[in-house]
Amino acid sequence: MQILVDIDSEVPLFTQLVDQIKKAISDDHLTPGDALPSIRQLASDLAVNNKTVAKAYKLLERDNVIISKGYRGTFVHEDALKNSSHDISADIQDSLQDAINKCRQLGATDSEIRITFSAAMQS
Repeated sequence: MQILVDIDSEVPLFTQLVDQIKKAISDDHLTPGDALPSIRQLASDLAVNNKTVAKAYKLLERDNVIISKGYRGTFVHEDALKNSSHDISADIQDSLQDAINKCRQLGATDSEIRITFSAAMQS
């Protein structure tokens, strides 16, 4: 599996990594149990910050696409194929849209919604 990032793309680097790993799984280039490069190794290979790769791995692990086994490494999760097709961002978008619609029905302005959302994110 080869991972390439486009530093000039508007898509964040960590998102590019997540998308490419999920695609490699859906295309059977990665299968359950396959080892992934360490965060440090992949960051070095791609000439990106370790935190970028760590963030991508954290999101993939949250979604049960990969699993970290401590010092033994990071591996493709046994349910990766099923889980890599699930888009949590779409779920978040739907939930937020429902909340925005409810706020608008209450008479809130977009400005009030933004201010309240920002305050809620900081608490």
